[in-house]
Amino acid sequence: MATSSFYDLFNSTLHGITQTLLIPVMAVLSIFFIYALINLGILIAEYYKRRNSKTDFKKLIGQIVSLKGRNNPDELIRVIEAGEIPKTHKEILKTLLESSDVSKEFRESLAIKMVEDENLIASKKLEKTDIIAKIAPAIGLMGTLIPLGPGLTALGVGDIQSLAQHLLTAFDAAVLGMASAAVAFIVSKIRRRWYEEDISDLETLVDAILEIS
Repeated sequence: MATSSFYDLFNSTLHGITQTLLIPVMAVLSIFFIYALINLGILIAEYYKRRNSKTDFKKLIGQIVSLKGRNNPDELIRVIEAGEIPKTHKEILKTLLESSDVSKEFRESLAIKMVEDENLIASKKLEKTDIIAKIAPAIGLMGTLIPLGPGLTALGVGDIQSLAQHLLTAFDAAVLGMASAAVAFIVSKIRRRWYEEDISDLETLVDAILEIS
């Protein structure tokens, strides 16, 4: 008798805990979905901005190489400032130009450090969408399973309307979780390729600056 009472108490406690998680889970799924959609919009806007970046990069490299041997840092800075490259990349190139009076070894170490820092910044920008892509399906599964308990209880007593409401909540959670993960995965995948191209371009620009200054 005591064992049965303890078992009932344990089950009712677990049920209460899981049911209280439903609202936070649905709130988190909604936040994930909204955040993923916002980033998708930003991605589309960034795509239109990047369409001609490759052409401009080749033009910028050509302009920098053409200044080799002229020993004109001001002209190099003017060319860098006019280039359609990220602002942080411009700052890195100008820092290298301003450090022309130090040893070659130090400049190379400084260049490697700044490029690594840019790579780290790019990785941090991908963290949130990467996290959503990985855990949104699990959160969606939680939101699917939690309403099924009350739904099955309602089915046991013949309350079809209550069962339908709980099933609708479960389906909504599953859809939100999968949709959030899919959008976040696409955003992360495309951005990762873009950032890898940016770092590659930055390394080429850094090498060019070190070569001619």
